[in-house]
Formats: sequence, structure tokens, C-alpha cells
Amino acid sequence: MFLLLILTGCKKNQTHRREISLNGTWEITKTDTLSGIPSDYAAKIPVPGLIDMAIPAIEEPYKVCDSTNLLSFGTGHLYNFSLFFNTLYWYRRTFTVDIGNSDIVQLKINKSMYHTRVFLNGKLAGENTYNFTPTVINIKPFMKEPGKENELVISVGCRNNLPDTVVKGYDFAKLLFTPGICDDVKLILSGSPFISNIQTVPDIENGQLRVVAEIKKDGDNQPFDLSYIVRESVSKEIVSEGIVKQNKPAEEGEGIVDFKISMPGFKLWSPENPFLYDLVLSTKGDNAVARFGMRTFSTGKGSGVVLLNGKTYYMRGTNVCIFRFFEDPERGDLPWNQKWVTKLHETFKNMHFNSMRYSIGFPPERWYEIADSVGFLIQDEYPIWTGGKGPSEELLKGITSDHLSSEYREWMRERWNHPCVVIWDAQNESVTDTTAIAINNVRALDLSNRPWDNGWGLPASTSDVIEAHPYFLYPYYDSLINNKKIKVREGLLKKFFKEPQTLGIPVPIINNPSIIINEYPWMWLNRDGSPTTLTDSIYTKLIPEADTPEKRFELYAKYLGMETEYWRAHRRYAGVLHFSGLSHSRPDPPRSSTSDNFSDVKNLIFAPYYYQYVRPAFNPVGIMINMWDEKLKSGSEISIPINLINDTYEKWAGEVNLSLINGEKVVIKQVISCELQPLGKEIYASSLKLPAEKGKYKLVAEINYLGESVKSIREFSIE
Repeated sequence: MFLLLILTGCKKNQTHRREISLNGTWEITKTDTLSGIPSDYAAKIPVPGLIDMAIPAIEEPYKVCDSTNLLSFGTGHLYNFSLFFNTLYWYRRTFTVDIGNSDIVQLKINKSMYHTRVFLNGKLAGENTYNFTPTVINIKPFMKEPGKENELVISVGCRNNLPDTVVKGYDFAKLLFTPGICDDVKLILSGSPFISNIQTVPDIENGQLRVVAEIKKDGDNQPFDLSYIVRESVSKEIVSEGIVKQNKPAEEGEGIVDFKISMPGFKLWSPENPFLYDLVLSTKGDNAVARFGMRTFSTGKGSGVVLLNGKTYYMRGTNVCIFRFFEDPERGDLPWNQKWVTKLHETFKNMHFNSMRYSIGFPPERWYEIADSVGFLIQDEYPIWTGGKGPSEELLKGITSDHLSSEYREWMRERWNHPCVVIWDAQNESVTDTTAIAINNVRALDLSNRPWDNGWGLPASTSDVIEAHPYFLYPYYDSLINNKKIKVREGLLKKFFKEPQTLGIPVPIINNPSIIINEYPWMWLNRDGSPTTLTDSIYTKLIPEADTPEKRFELYAKYLGMETEYWRAHRRYAGVLHFSGLSHSRPDPPRSSTSDNFSDVKNLIFAPYYYQYVRPAFNPVGIMINMWDEKLKSGSEISIPINLINDTYEKWAGEVNLSLINGEKVVIKQVISCELQPLGKEIYASSLKLPAEKGKYKLVAEINYLGESVKSIREFSIE
């Protein structure tokens, strides 16, 4: 049975823009070849989503992955479930619409994987081999006359059938590369002149908004006016309005209108105050809306920081690895459930996060709108992870910098109005010249001049950021899986935090001072508390005392909290983002390699101890006991450095309550008066004479920030 969408209530002579959602229930089937459009569709499927959501199922689990990516990444096994290498999945629905006098009738698919082909009324209307950028196709020539039903069929294929010249989405930690129409689908109907793209460029220094509008003009070459309204997104209060007159004849085709709008009394956008505006542009035949925030973002050359709205800003947060979550057994429709996605961002905000990396792949576009409104800085990472130079050259061998520049261009055009997107991230942990060349090919397209991250390749500019992945347990993992001898765990924390540490950056740091730590600490646990394939040896051989889920959850949370304190307290890094806030969790074969910190991902309930130990470590006013000994001598006198940092623009003054605790008994208590300037850092020293009584002790340094207790805790034995 066909699905019928009837669009009514539109006047026949209407020429201004109408956007009509085609989301909903579609029909779906599959074939093994591109031999023709199928006629039988036995299953239904939601759009957006993935093909594993069809009812009844049209594919068995684990049979849609690509064998070229089935590596033994920490598993000890080479899984091979890829049986349908040439399968095509066909989506179908019908719609009826009166296009009136519309000059433009486009179909826009925000994202779909892999290799999208669009058929309307039995004819190929267009295709797109790119998989992580929109598909926009002119379908007007293929439509039936008004009042008649149109049949829309969209096919997506398997990843291994893609040409070598496009990015496939490389990620060694994934097994499944499930196809699907994974983002919104809509019709765009408009008259002419048509506004095909808008770029908003905030100029906070001069209180202006620069607007660059791409206008498509069909038919006559008469001059046209472009009117604008800027209004506050929530209150709808008008901030500015006017008309940009075009005095010269407008040539047929695409042109640029570049102008500035005064923004009197504008409010800055930031994670602390995510204030949004709407820009409405109108021609005689079209109108389009772009949401934006008045904010700037750049690196502070020579200072090791980033600047938000011209001021030093410290990034704190996590990663969302959405493509891994796509293969999570608990995923369901969660990535497309607006309430869940909003709650996810709000839950992370409550952890004192102000930043996230959308890691190795892009979520649906609605996520960026939510990040804009909730208030996050997003490092937006293209789905490329190929590893060292050899693997990079092999996996990217068919992709030239020109090919990659074309993909980057389409990505940027879709995202450049989002205030949340502050860093273009070209790739993850890959060593290749291709991405750097592509970055510089497209850099100038972004008139806001956001910095780029080039993974583990050389930075493409001195104004860019560098990513660092200091997994201090990785060397132990590497030794253990290769049956090398390692030292016992005794003194592990002291060794790591006292000795100079590598940041996991295999390129020279030359004139690129802004380093963002966006992956650590290699202690992943599945949501049931079992280790992942990458942490089996860590828990069983390096720290075998963590032999229950409860003990592992507690140890993980404590280590993550301490490491977060450490990286933040020394003020050497522009950002500290742990890995990972959202990922996949599969305790049963095929097991996952990474995971997140939820025990119940559907209800967004954190694993035990995570909130208790990790949230204080990310507090805007932070504290760290800079002591890492696990054993101390009874009766000895020790000096305790206490690092305090202030990420805010307000002065903080208060007290540090320092307590030495044995069991439930407070053995020693000290109070230290402290003061921190805005964005300040101070070190206060305290001397303690340890008790003669041997046993297990806990040292707690506690401050109060806006009514919230912020603690740093160290546990050790007195012997």
C-alpha cells in the first residue's frame, strides 16, 4: 500500500517559500542490484532513522557492515558478519502538492548513507555519493501536474560500494555501518529570486552583522530588492530591519548580495547565555530564515588559550560519538527523539560541561539547533579516522585534496550559521597531508574564520588548534596485549602525575599554542560494569583488585575525576574534554571497544560514582590536591600544594577546608582563606604532620562555589 501525503491550504499563486516535512512512516524493501525500482514493499520504516528500524525487519543484525573495516581492534577476534555487500535499500512514499507558481521545487535530505539516489515518478531525479552532507535535488521537472499523486523513491546502498573518491566514515572501533535516511527530509517550494544560502558573520567589535546571501535568479534580469528583519528568537522583538536595493540588472544564475546590518544593544551568545537571533531575508518570490548568535571564536596566539567573544575561555566537556551509538543495542529511535536529545544536552550541561566534540561523525541537524539553544561549544569532526601515516595513505589513497575540499565545502555551508560550531575538525588521529591541503582550500569560505583541527597531521595554520589524547594507561594496555613485562601498579598515580607526560601529539608543536585535550583516560566500562575490548587487560592484569562492577565504576570515576583536575589545574590547555559522553556499549559479542558513562542510556542515568567524582572536577571554580603518593610514612610532616583555578569572569573568595579522615573520624582539619581573580590560578600550600596510627586515610580539600560543594580527594595508606 502506498503512503499518501496530501498538502493542502496553499494558494495556487503563492510564490514565497514553503517548507514541507516528508518525515514519517515510509515503505522499504531491498534488492541486491540496481536493476530497477522495486514494485513490492513489505515493510514500514520511520524517516529519519536507519534500515535496522524496519518493521518487519528486512535485515538480520550485523549483516550490513563493511568487511574492509573489520579489524581486530582490541578484540582478539576478527568478526565477519558482512554478507550483503551489494544490497540496496529502497524507501518509498507518495505525496500530492500544488506547487502553484513556484519556480523552485527542491527535495532536501539533510543526511543519508550511503550513496543516495532519488527517483520521482519512475525517473532518476538526481544522486549524491557524499554521505555526511545534504542531498539537494531539483525535482520540479519530474513532478506530475497539480492534484496528481507523486511517487518518491530514495535508495541508499552499502558502504563498501562507494567510490574511492569519497569519505566512507572511517572508525576502527565500529563493526556496523548501517545505511539509512538518517536525518530530516523536506520539500522546499519557492519563487524567484531564490535565496539558496545565507552566511551570517557577527562583528561584535562594531555592533554589526555581515550577511552574505547567495541568490539564484531565473527569468528576467530586472533589479530586485532584498529586505531583512532581525528579531530575537524567543521574544520575537525586532532588532533591525531594512531593504538592500539592487540597482544593477540581475543576471540569470547565482549571485551574491553582501551587506551589513546594525545590531543596536545586541546580546552576546555564550554557553552561559545562549542568546539567539533570527535573520529573515525576503525577495519578491522567496523568504528564508537563518538563526545565529552574536559571538566570535578564535585562538589566542601565543597564549595557549581560545578566545570567546574576545575573552579567554576555558573549554570543559566531553565527546559524543554518534556513529558508534548508532550500533548500540539500546539506541532505538533516541537520536531522533527531540525530548531525549534535549535532555542529553541538558544533562551534560549539569555536569559543568560547556563544550563537546561531535566525534568522528555528525548527528542529525536538530542536535546543532539544540546545542545552540542549550549553550555548547562544538568541535565538529568529519568522520575520518585512519591512524598513522601508512594506514592514512592506504585508506585515503583515492581521495585527493580537491575531492575532500568539495565535501568540506558542503559541510561548512550547512553549519556556518550555528554559534555552537566553533572549530572545524577535519579528522581524528590521522597523519596525512591531504586534509591540511583541503583545509586551506576551503578556509576562506568561512568568513567568521573559525580555527581548524587537523587531527594528528601538521596544523594547517598557526591560528589553528591541536588535539591531544593523553591516554596514560595506553602504554600498559599496549604492553599487556603484546605480552610484555610491565611494572606492578604500585605508584601508578605518582608516576603519571609527577613525571613529565606525553600528550599524544605525534607532530611538532610549533607556533600553535592552543592545545585541546579531547580524549582521555582509557578506562571504559560497558553499562553493566564489564570492561570493553580495550580495557580487559587494564582491569584484569593492571588493577585486578577492581574485580566487581561496583569497584570498577568507583575506580573509573575517581581516576577520571583526578585526571580532569590535573589537566585543568596547570592551565596549559585551552580545553579538557573526556572521551566519551555518548558511545556504544555491547558487553556481549561482538563486544564494543569504547563506551560512555551511563548505566541507563534511555533515561540518561549515569553510572554509579560518575556524578559524585567527575562533576566537581569540571566545576568552573576548581580545586586539586597536588599530591599523588599512595603510601606515606607515619609521623612524617608533608607539604600539600592545593591548586585553585577560576574559569569565570568574576572574582571568587572563600575558604578551603582541608580534612584528614580515617574511616569516619576527622583526624586533622585546617581552614585556609583563599582568593581567585577572574580567570585566575593560585597555589596554596599546607603542612600536615601525619598521625602515628597506621591505616587507610583520605585527604579532602573542599570549597564552596555558588552553594555547591567542590571537593578534591586523595586516598593513601600511612605505614
